[in-house]
Amino acid sequence: MKELALYIHIPFCKSKCYYCDFNSFSNKNDFISDYIDYLIREIRLYSNKAKDYSLKTIFIGGGTPSFIKGEYIYILLEEIYKVFNINTLEEISIELNPKTVDDEKLKLYKEIGINRVSVGVQSLKDHTLKKIGRIHKSKDFFATYELLMKIGFSNINVDLISGLPGQTKEDILSTLEIMNDLEVDHISFYSLIIEEGTKFYNWYNNGKLILPDEEEERDMYHEGIKYLKSKGYNHYEISNLAKEGYECMHNLFYWKLKPYIGIGTGSHSNIEGLRYWNFTDFNKYFNSISRNELPIEGNEVIDKTMEMAEYTILGLRLIDGIYMKDFFRRFNISIKEVYGDILNKHFKNGLLNIEGDNIRLTEKGLDLSNLIFVDLIP
Repeated sequence: MKELALYIHIPFCKSKCYYCDFNSFSNKNDFISDYIDYLIREIRLYSNKAKDYSLKTIFIGGGTPSFIKGEYIYILLEEIYKVFNINTLEEISIELNPKTVDDEKLKLYKEIGINRVSVGVQSLKDHTLKKIGRIHKSKDFFATYELLMKIGFSNINVDLISGLPGQTKEDILSTLEIMNDLEVDHISFYSLIIEEGTKFYNWYNNGKLILPDEEEERDMYHEGIKYLKSKGYNHYEISNLAKEGYECMHNLFYWKLKPYIGIGTGSHSNIEGLRYWNFTDFNKYFNSISRNELPIEGNEVIDKTMEMAEYTILGLRLIDGIYMKDFFRRFNISIKEVYGDILNKHFKNGLLNIEGDNIRLTEKGLDLSNLIFVDLIP
């Protein structure tokens, strides 16, 4: 039986961060109860397909899933357990904001089977948190972390961002030192990207947002990675580090191009050679499910050419890179036969390291990986 990853989207937030371009809303709380009902109905629409797969991971993201009542998360997971084969289920993650949880809510999460939490910290400097529109302060993170430890969560990720306004390398290193002292299991260490449609985008283009320059940001990233590796963290993906055995299983499904289903507005699925995505509009999402139809807005067939490209791009995001024998086993053709010229080009310019059966990014390639990825897109 094939393994499957399941993503559940909760698009509600207390307020929208200034850099966020995700499908999320801070002004539609009246929809929450109905939305949960329709999520349950969408889950049930997968009852036939669910028979062919064994669920390996569940990830509840957003938005801010911890913003809604803990009981809603509880009943969603109860429904998933009824519909899907959970004999091989190993990892259930939820994203949370430190300002939106308490003892009772976290205990509910633990009771229903959540065994991994991802805490949106971004920074431990309160002046920085204020500049980026976060609703929490550093003290809220410490209080939440203490609660998580007390309740018995043993797989905790923190999200951090480099390149924030006013941020320095010293800020990054002091934050990482604290995370190491706390013995955090997993750290997602992202670079700020200015996305269209965000407050940051408008401010940046109007000259009202001053950010560290690219060289400073790259120095923050590399020094941060270097520090964490010196403390025993495994740098296993461009933006992710973990203690041994704490790599995010759900995200590895994406990076290794394994099948996944997305539930909720704007969610994406990739299964059986087809990629499709749900309506982001609430009314269209509700109306489709009311007709007992999956709320699919669009789809595309993933042919072999596209699948090979995506497998290679996603595989190169992993620090271990790609093994040629794995590529051949999956596609029955040599990766050098398909991408030989591209691989040689970026080997010569120092972005790729090719040793024996292995192809992976160099340190320079970590910064300039998009140059490779653009060449690989068919």
